[in-house]
This record gives sequence, structure tokens and C-alpha cells, in this order.
Amino acid sequence: MRIRATVAAVTGALALSAFAVPAVQADEKPDAGLSVPSGAEIFGDAAGAPAAKARSARTAEVPVIKKVVVNGGKDIVVGTTAKKKFTVAVTASSPSGIADAYAFLWHGHIDEVDGVLVPVQDRGNCKVSSDRTTSTCTVSITVDPRSDDLYTSSLAGTWNVAAGALAATGSETDFIWREHQAKARVQRASQITVNASPEPVKKGKTLTVTGKLSRANWDTHTYKGYSGQPVKLQFRKKGSSTYTTVKTVKTNSTGNLKTTVKASVDGYWRYSFAGTSTTPAATAAGDFVDVK
Repeated sequence: MRIRATVAAVTGALALSAFAVPAVQADEKPDAGLSVPSGAEIFGDAAGAPAAKARSARTAEVPVIKKVVVNGGKDIVVGTTAKKKFTVAVTASSPSGIADAYAFLWHGHIDEVDGVLVPVQDRGNCKVSSDRTTSTCTVSITVDPRSDDLYTSSLAGTWNVAAGALAATGSETDFIWREHQAKARVQRASQITVNASPEPVKKGKTLTVTGKLSRANWDTHTYKGYSGQPVKLQFRKKGSSTYTTVKTVKTNSTGNLKTTVKASVDGYWRYSFAGTSTTPAATAAGDFVDVK
């Protein structure tokens, strides 16, 4: 049995594997007693060939990892209910070619891992390039916010990407494995609203623009207000295609937004949030106001 089938070694009560994450009781939190396995554990019997022992005396052929691309280069945004599937593509080369490559995401420090996101398959899906020495191997990862994958909102932010590749020599010792091969961001999905009133409004009168910025809370599986965040109030004149920033407003303790402006011409008002390392950008649809 491949050791990678239990990618996350357990020192606490939670057992995460590459194929299944056992459920915990509703009032419990997973014990963050995880660890990152070594390359030997990942590729332990990937070669599985008798020739491997016969070649043990020769110099190992160490592959070169050329690049690792997570989710097509985009941040991984996870909400409160829907599963999020993404890929990790490992491009590697070796004189004998590449037999396999693998990758997964982990969070925390190497001696204190508190989160692991692992592929659904045991081996990478590899495509060989024209020169035969280079392959791009892809693994798929599915994140379920209602499982132990993301059991707390504090896991949002930058994750480490562990990746490795095995040379096509038939020897299980011809591999490269790096726990810190790349970085990827796993973010809490965001939402933003806007409402400008009164509608219609007389020219020169005060227009009040309210809204709310919220983001996914992985502890409660609901959207909660995002406090203390700078948000741009923007306006687009009727007939124009361009928004301009009028002012910057900060969200209050519950994520609410409120400000006033003087009404001058017909147009659309919206709030736009630039995003943070833990939360993606969000822009509300424009709210049209007719100025009389």
C-alpha cells in the first residue's frame, strides 16, 4: 500500500488521509497534530520494480522541478457550503524522463502543521513533452468547507506547496521532494452590497449610500461582516462606461458601510473592496439613482 495514502501523519486525534477525512463530532475541533511526510514516504514504492535494488549502488538520478502551478495561478477562494476543486500542476524533468509527480498544500510551520489539503488520486496525471525528458503531472484537490479540510477561519491566507517528482529509472530512490516548493493563497469568499437612497433624488440634495462587506466564516459556515476595511465608493455617470472613486469608507465593527454625497447627475453608485491576503476583492453591482 502506498504510504502517500496517509499523507498527513497523526500525532493527535485527527487522521487526514489522501482519500478520506474521518468526521468529527459537531462540538469538536480537529487536533492540529499533523506532519509533512518525506519524499521517501511519498514515492516509497512508486517504482515498484525489482530492478530498483540492483541499481542501488549507482548514482541517483535527481529530477529537476521546473515549475508548480496551483489553481491555474489564481487564489483558491472557498465559501461556506460549495466544494472547491482545483489542480496542482508539477512540471519536472530528468534524463530518463518522469515516472510520477505529486503535490499537496499544507499550513503552519514544518514542525507545527495545522492544515493539509491533499489530492483525490494516488498518482499524478502526467503528460510527456516532445523531448521526452520533461513531463507535467497534475493532481486534483477538492476542498469541502463543511468538512475538516478548513475547520477554522484562521487557516485563510498563505499555504505552503509541497511537491516532488520521480525519475523514470525504475528506482524508488531517484526522486526530488521539497516541502516548500511554492506558495498558494486559500481565501475566504467575500460579498459586498450597495444601496443609494433616496431614489429619485433632487439635484444638490444629500444621497446616503449604505452597504455591507462580508466574508465566509469557516467556523460557523455563514457570512460575517468584515470590520475595519477600507472600501472605495465609486460613481459612473449615465452613458459612461468608467467608474471613478469618490471617497474611501471604512467598514464598522459589523462590516457595514455608510456615507453621504451630494446628488448631481444621473448615474450608478457602487462599493469596491480591493481584497486582502485572506479575502478576495469584491465589487457591488452599480445602483442607479435618478437625479431630478
